[in-house]
Amino acid sequence: MTTTARSATDSAACTQDASAPAQPRGADLQIALPGGGSAALRLYGTRHRTAGGQPLVLHFHGGAFVSGCLESGALVPRLLASAGAVVASLAYPLAPAHPFPAGIETGYAALQWLHRQRVKLAGRGARVFLAGEEAGGNIAAAVAVMARDRAHPPLAGQILLSPMLDPCTGTPSLRDATCDSVQCKWTDGWLAYLRSPRDAEHPYAVPGACSRLAELAPTLVMAGEGDPMRDEAHAYAERLRGAGVPVRWQLLARSAGWPQAQTMGDLSQCACGPAVQDAMVRFFAETVATPAPA
Repeated sequence: MTTTARSATDSAACTQDASAPAQPRGADLQIALPGGGSAALRLYGTRHRTAGGQPLVLHFHGGAFVSGCLESGALVPRLLASAGAVVASLAYPLAPAHPFPAGIETGYAALQWLHRQRVKLAGRGARVFLAGEEAGGNIAAAVAVMARDRAHPPLAGQILLSPMLDPCTGTPSLRDATCDSVQCKWTDGWLAYLRSPRDAEHPYAVPGACSRLAELAPTLVMAGEGDPMRDEAHAYAERLRGAGVPVRWQLLARSAGWPQAQTMGDLSQCACGPAVQDAMVRFFAETVATPAPA
């Protein structure tokens, strides 16, 4: 399938999701970006007046860098909200019209905005997290590296679900899935996202190849047994662990239906929901045991 055809299919899916039975969510916001322009955020979750605040999560949807929207990417923010978080899901700019680094620069600007608004959105003492699935997992991981490199804002953790981290698209788990030498949506996505071969060497474009992973925020990495992204997700978790980063690795059973459930939207239809939500709850609890970022 070409990028154009895939984008059209994705647009139809977004329209279909939008007309489906309503699922709980909060307001849609527009935030100003440095240098002009704006970006859309959709809020999920309810603020509770609890001591120490709630987890506050910036979420990035999947779509192989070229597709996806707030509607099609609604499942993960709903799971995060069910785990007790307040979530802001970002409509980041998509390739090929907006290749690297547009998505991560927008993501970093949204993270700065969220950090400034953390008390209003999630209470005093709220901790800020990043989360994303598939290509959104790549952007979340990249923004985490940016935040470390720029020493702001402080992150309490990152949650990466089937992150898309290897532009070589040659891992056994990916080859065993739908990818072949003729057609592969992830290969097409990488080609649209990276402007040149040199971009593939940049740690913000390919955080899986970043040479310095120390001092990144604690990380929860999840993938499914039959997941095309399983091998690169696990490799990144092991590299983070080797760099001294606290890591929780969660492999979801094939029967849970992940990653196929990514674009479902309806929690009641998601077999993987309880396992993913439980992993998120435990991860949030583990990060509370560490000193709050300044």
